[in-house]
Formats: sequence, structure tokens, C-alpha cells
Amino acid sequence: MKLLFITATNTNIGKTFASLSLIEHFSKQGLTVGVCKPIETGITEIVDGELRVESGLADATKLLRKVQEYNENFKALKPIDITAYTFSLPASPFSADINRTIQIENIKSKIKQLSKLCDLLIIEGAGGLMVPITKDYMMIDLAKDLNAKTLLVTPSKLGCINDTLLSIEALKNRGISFDWCVNLFEDRDEFEEVTKPFYDAYFNEWWSLEDKGVDLINKILS
Repeated sequence: MKLLFITATNTNIGKTFASLSLIEHFSKQGLTVGVCKPIETGITEIVDGELRVESGLADATKLLRKVQEYNENFKALKPIDITAYTFSLPASPFSADINRTIQIENIKSKIKQLSKLCDLLIIEGAGGLMVPITKDYMMIDLAKDLNAKTLLVTPSKLGCINDTLLSIEALKNRGISFDWCVNLFEDRDEFEEVTKPFYDAYFNEWWSLEDKGVDLINKILS
């Protein structure tokens, strides 16, 4: 069983888009994939285990539905079953948890439970690496404690070089095994001129979520 932790440079970068893409890709490659969204904030409604946010379906709902297309072991689960904590305030877990209910061991227990149902468990974090879960425990700490291979999703907008390098530096400083990729969706037309030249010069290699030629099993999971 392998763990893949999906994180990003910030919120609204494309963690869920990346997770959905990887669930489908790895499943079609013959892996039995599962999913966990340890903490979901901004929940406006919970009905019979289904999670909703103001804009519609919660990330956990989208992720579970995709996994259920391929993994029979997740068919009986509800979105609430793949989360450890849900909160109504759309904020960091620490801020959303106004009653201070979060226990890190409960998150790890949920991950351990779901990992028994698959060969690869994709764990989608909340926000970026330094988003606080508790006062002294960040998303990056969870990735480290889980000893999970981490995938950092970065944006394509102006200013993303700084965000990408800072996040990579943080992962290296914690000794976390990681890969990173670009989600080409913001300032996409300008990316070729504004950002790509630096990435090509600075990194030996890099890839985007839209790059279908990447051998993701060997690149991410090796």
C-alpha cells in the first residue's frame, strides 16, 4: 500500500483537479486507488453522508464519486466516510475548528482505515503546505508524519515562480520525498513567455497536469 499526499502552493490551485485526474489515470493503469480528504471546510450541508459547499458538491464528494467508478471497496462509503473532520467555516482547519476538536491521531486513524481498501491511497490536503491544522501542526507536518510521497501542484499565473520555489524549499527542508507539477489554468497564454523560460533553465525537468506523455506511475510513485 502506498500513500500519495496532494498539496499545493495555496488554495484554489488545483489539488482536486489533480486528484481526480490521478485517480482516473492510475485506475486505468491497473492500480486499486482509494481517496481521503482528511479535513473539509466550508461545508454548508450534510445530508445522509453527502457533503455540500456553497458552490455545490464538496471536494470529498467529487473525489469519492470518481474512486467509486473503479474501486468496489469504496462503493458503500459516503463522502463523510472519507473525511476525519468537517467544518462550516471556509477557512484553515485551525480557524474553522472553533471548538478545538481536531486530534491528529484521528486523522491518521482515518487514513490507516481507508488505506486497507486500496493499493494506493490519494490524500488531498487543505490549502497549501503551511496551512495550520492545529496551532503547532501544519499540512506539511502531516505529509512528513505519514511518510507519504508528496505531489506539489503549482499555478501558472504571474508570481508562481516565487510560490513554487518557496514550497519546494519547505519540502526539501523537511526531507519529504516529493514531485511537483504545474496546473496550466491561470494566465495560460502568458505562461510560455513569463514563467516557462525560468523553469526550463532552472530545473532539469518539470511537467504539467496536461502532459499526457509523462510516465506518472514511475515518476510519482517510485
